[in-house]
Amino acid sequence: MRALIKLVFLLIAAGFGIGIYFKMYGDNLVGERIIGISVLASAFILMPLFLAHRWKGKRLKDYTLTKENMDRMNKKNKNNTSEDQDRKDSN
Repeated sequence: MRALIKLVFLLIAAGFGIGIYFKMYGDNLVGERIIGISVLASAFILMPLFLAHRWKGKRLKDYTLTKENMDRMNKKNKNNTSEDQDRKDSN
């Protein structure tokens, strides 16, 4: 998966480079089309591959805001603020 992501990235980067070359030294319209296709490929091919690779094996529940997670964060923040107040009072 990692090699595939690198290959797709290199192809897209080459597409950007070729598009810029065509835009500067060749047909402007062709250059803009190549750059546009590279942008679309990075958004709809590279990004999903990268996200699937990075999220593999992780639980989505840990990263979503559910009632449980909100309560846990509020409790943690409440404990941290009370500890901060205790330190200020002792100084």
